[in-house]
Amino acid sequence: MTRLADLRFVCLRNALDVEYNLFIKKIYLIIFFINLLAIYGHNMQLHVVMISRLLSSMLFLALSSLLLSCTNATKTPSVVKIVKHNNQYSLIVNGQPYDVKGVGLGYKDDETVIALKDAGGNSFRTWELTHIEQELAIAEKLGLMVAVGIPTGKELLGFDYNDKEAVEKQFRRVIAAIEKHKNHPNILLWVINNEPNLLYDEQGQLKNVNPKVYTAMGDIIDHIHKIDPNHPVTFSLAGNNPKDIAQVLKHAPNIDILSVQSYGSLVTLPDSIVQSNVDKPYMVTEFGPVGHWELPSTQWGREIEEPSAVKAAGMAKRMQDVILDDKTGKIIGSFVFFWGQKQERTPTWYGMFNETGEQTASIDELTRIWTGQYPANRAPQSKSITINNIQAVDSIKLKPEQPATVKVQVSDTQGDLLTHQWVLMNEVEIRSQGGHFEAKPAALSLQILASDVQPDHVEMTFNPPSENGEYRLFHYAYDGKNKVGNANIPFMVEN
Repeated sequence: MTRLADLRFVCLRNALDVEYNLFIKKIYLIIFFINLLAIYGHNMQLHVVMISRLLSSMLFLALSSLLLSCTNATKTPSVVKIVKHNNQYSLIVNGQPYDVKGVGLGYKDDETVIALKDAGGNSFRTWELTHIEQELAIAEKLGLMVAVGIPTGKELLGFDYNDKEAVEKQFRRVIAAIEKHKNHPNILLWVINNEPNLLYDEQGQLKNVNPKVYTAMGDIIDHIHKIDPNHPVTFSLAGNNPKDIAQVLKHAPNIDILSVQSYGSLVTLPDSIVQSNVDKPYMVTEFGPVGHWELPSTQWGREIEEPSAVKAAGMAKRMQDVILDDKTGKIIGSFVFFWGQKQERTPTWYGMFNETGEQTASIDELTRIWTGQYPANRAPQSKSITINNIQAVDSIKLKPEQPATVKVQVSDTQGDLLTHQWVLMNEVEIRSQGGHFEAKPAALSLQILASDVQPDHVEMTFNPPSENGEYRLFHYAYDGKNKVGNANIPFMVEN
């Protein structure tokens, strides 16, 4: 009983410390309204009723805040450590070795997170705090760990690290978030910036960022180490360039994990690690399909996306060769991008789900890697797409309203009867940088003249649009069991 009483006292004392300023502000607000009513009110009965209600509401809010703080204070935080043994780095969570089976997750609802658990995943990372309460709640329910992303300024988006006031305000905001969530039992680590090294000059070429970016990150890391010794802190770099690594270590040497984000270039990571020769662990906080900047484009500069089965196989091979078969001893975890759906050059390039929720072959490959076997039902295997037997790399040009035939090599491993959907769209008007918001083009009217479906392919003859311009034709193959195969092809219409 004495220990319980002591714990309650400590909890209440900590809660009062946290809520004191807020509580005082609420009391001042009550006094302000009382004075306002005294000056302008004429009905004493109205005074009493309004003051009573106001006092009750404000006291309820204050007490609720105290109870919430008390509840958070009594949670048992996860304890995450980085250890090195025989030149091999690894993570230890609550005293046990932890093998990260992670994804970058775009929270939509709990069902998406449940699907991760069903596929054999055990961790996910985030980029912002918008849904953090829901994310931590479902993670706790399912026994998953979360690499919590806390957004901070990027020069790419106009944040000025020479503005001391803005940097200080950012510092306080990050620390407040850490204080609020640090005791949650499902925190794996903190990610306090995403690709701060990404910046372009007027010619569209990468250029160096202000070193104060990294200094500011280092200041945040120093303070987090003081208030939360239980969780590692990192920020994620675009790519794995040794020059960027050197800048990070010069200005933020206290970073716990060197986090890199590589797609097709993931294969260069082992050499980069050797070249940097740094005695710190690495984590791949984003990887996945070959990036839109890494693949060939048409003559008019439109990116060519791999069909979903090709994309999944390539992602799985790079994951196996570089991460799972790591020979450097320094890669301690990875997060595949993207467990959700997003528009970036196309609606299907990076997401492992389609807009309507169907799963792609990439999820099947992750399930195999994480559990040792494919799921009972696999996604349709979309492997190639051509128009008039011409590949996208040959820059397809069609005449207005002159019939053309598109062919997709697609089949279903289980022999399920596939349903086929065709969608014609304009190309993206304004292309985003660094994965930020990009508007999805509207679907256009498509005149289908004929269609032929075979077990290993489908052909469709259509009339191209009457107006000159850049277009993209999408094919979706549904198996009726929440799985889909995707393929698309860009083409130009000109007289």
